Amino acid sequence: MGFFDRLSRLIRSNANAVVGAMEDPAKILDQSVADMQSDLVKLRQAVATAIASQKRIQNQAEQAEAQAKTWYERAELALQKGEEDLAREALGRRKTCQDTATALNTQLQSQAGQVEQLKKSLVALESKIAEAKTKKDMLKARAQAAQAQEQLQSAVGNLGTNSSMAAFERMEEKVQTLEARSQAAAELAGADLESQFAALEGAPEVDDELAAMKNRLAGGVTAPQLEPVKVSELDPELEELKRSIDKL
Repeated sequence: MGFFDRLSRLIRSNANAVVGAMEDPAKILDQSVADMQSDLVKLRQAVATAIASQKRIQNQAEQAEAQAKTWYERAELALQKGEEDLAREALGRRKTCQDTATALNTQLQSQAGQVEQLKKSLVALESKIAEAKTKKDMLKARAQAAQAQEQLQSAVGNLGTNSSMAAFERMEEKVQTLEARSQAAAELAGADLESQFAALEGAPEVDDELAAMKNRLAGGVTAPQLEPVKVSELDPELEELKRSIDKL
């Protein structure tokens, strides 16, 4: 295989791949039906032309037959009048008309066969177009459903790497952080409130003691002092304890 053959095949294959990727099933289906409709119009015109030609040939054949009959009658008339040469000439014209009629009838039969074949082709094409129109909408719906499914699968597959999804996840994490900070601040505020109330609840005792101190100082009264315990008062008790231990 030559280099240029391989290069040509490579170019064609790449071109086909590019064209295939660019094809839209819905548009191609519509265009295909439109092309078939155009072919149908052309075929109908061809059938109409063939039928018109058939009619023309038929008329020409009938005219030739009529002329042949007329020349035969003229030959009879000439012979009756004793004009043998004129009768011979009339019979010659009759033969020419008969030959023309025969050729036209042969052509007419051939034309009739062509017209019949064209009519069958027209009916077949009309049937195919009707079937294509029925399938077109179904195929377009299937193509659209397949494309939508492909796009959905692609979107689901790209959720992990999509920048929009990543940004959404970052914002979700940020909101959770803000909520945690707000909750912590609320707890700290509650603890501080508890300590304030505890201080308020303990304040009356301090205030009472402070008031009593102020009263003593204002009246010149010294604070009560505890009397010292005398040693002599403790000796009898100590002796009694010793005696009880010796008895044991």
